[in-house]
Amino acid sequence: MRHRLLVPGAAALSLLLAIPASAADFTPGAPGVGDSYYPESGNGGYDVSHYDLRLKYQPKTDRLEGTATLLATTTQNLSRFNLDFGLKVSEIRVNGKKAAFATSGKHELEVTPPAPLEKGKRISVVVRYAGKPSELKIDGFTAWARTPDGAVVAQEPHGSAWWFPGNDHPTDKATYDVSIAVPDGTQALSNGILASETSKLGWTRYNWRSDKPQATYLATLAVGRFDITKDTTANGLPVINAVSKDLGGHTGSASASIERTTEITEWLEGVFGPYPFNAVGGYVPNVPAGYALETQTRPFYGKRVFDRGSNVSVVVHELAHQWYGDSVSVKDWKDIWVNEGFARYSQWLWSEKEGEGTAQELADYVYAQHPADDAFWTVKPGDPGADKQFDIAVYDRGALTLQALRNKVGEKVFFDILKTWPTENKYGNGSVADFVKFAEKKSGKQLGDFFDTWLFQQAKPSAGAAKRTLGAQQAPVAQPKSWKKIAATNTVHEHEHSH
Repeated sequence: MRHRLLVPGAAALSLLLAIPASAADFTPGAPGVGDSYYPESGNGGYDVSHYDLRLKYQPKTDRLEGTATLLATTTQNLSRFNLDFGLKVSEIRVNGKKAAFATSGKHELEVTPPAPLEKGKRISVVVRYAGKPSELKIDGFTAWARTPDGAVVAQEPHGSAWWFPGNDHPTDKATYDVSIAVPDGTQALSNGILASETSKLGWTRYNWRSDKPQATYLATLAVGRFDITKDTTANGLPVINAVSKDLGGHTGSASASIERTTEITEWLEGVFGPYPFNAVGGYVPNVPAGYALETQTRPFYGKRVFDRGSNVSVVVHELAHQWYGDSVSVKDWKDIWVNEGFARYSQWLWSEKEGEGTAQELADYVYAQHPADDAFWTVKPGDPGADKQFDIAVYDRGALTLQALRNKVGEKVFFDILKTWPTENKYGNGSVADFVKFAEKKSGKQLGDFFDTWLFQQAKPSAGAAKRTLGAQQAPVAQPKSWKKIAATNTVHEHEHSH
């Protein structure tokens, strides 16, 4: 029996190749990115490139209305995908067509597009929503704080789910346009530069633009009445600072502190390299918070940060984060040392510059202050655990590690590392392991055991190890002049909720 070999014609072959993947090839995106500390944070299946948020907020009623447009690219064949969001949604469109949606978990918004989405395609997602953010509780907490004349949202590691839908993890950064209408006489602040301001029918609309990659938790919004000052740095960078008009006795100390922003930014450029964003500044709303946060381009400072007068050291800390934490962000929240250890060390360098105690003197003091049986040494800055993520050891032992590194590799190499890490990894993400490899490459030294001793061992480094890298003294060490100012910032990231 003979068989004929059938060869399809070109037209038939093109039809075969055009058949789309079967429905079985399309799967839901993961409801989280698998973060070590917050497995439900973020979502799988897509990368957001831009958020366009068009908002309207009435302070009297706390009602927020919004239309969020997300531009993204699919990273797998998607049957549906999740957004992290908590307010009530009225409509979602994917690529212009209505999509089905449902809620699940603590903050998951499940979106099912009318047709499956192929991998590698650019998509648009439009979400219409409204609600009262202060009434939204996730794990019994709201990130949205009402003030006497408005509201503010600035929280770490999560804050965006209270005011816009997104992919809420630092590994998915995007650019932002935030347009918000508020009643005339009220102002609205967000990240970046103020592109325009218009008034119509009793409402004023502010259009803010942050044109460099930004993590969702670093997006901020503040509505109220502020005294706003503007400046430019020596390099022409716009500086926008704002202090609430009703801070009372805190007004002077808050203003005196954040008005040093221009000077501090220029100094930090000498330490960490060119400033990475399109604007800088800070704001102090009338919220009784004792923490600060490195919200990108415009750090948030709670009123209570200035309880004891001006606090320039906290401004140094939050501005240092613009390089370490904002431009180069964590890959996983366990990598928090690459944010906090460096921001704390910048305070030590500022002390050194101001002649109030060298970084070496501060390191000696920290080492001597904590005896071997102190719980301080049981926290691993390189992976502290979710419940210890903002423990003082992450800051002080984290900075101690950097002074030890400075002594081990020498001044020139050390400061080259401080400057090139944020330059070579600009707008990206980095882990503790990445930094160790980077430091080894720049120094030409094997540093695995060194970092293990200072970042991962749950014990005080031995006198021998300390002497080799710190030259630490066992005798009583005098308290550096800057110590109390720096210690006054110990609670800057101890936010009013449990992480």
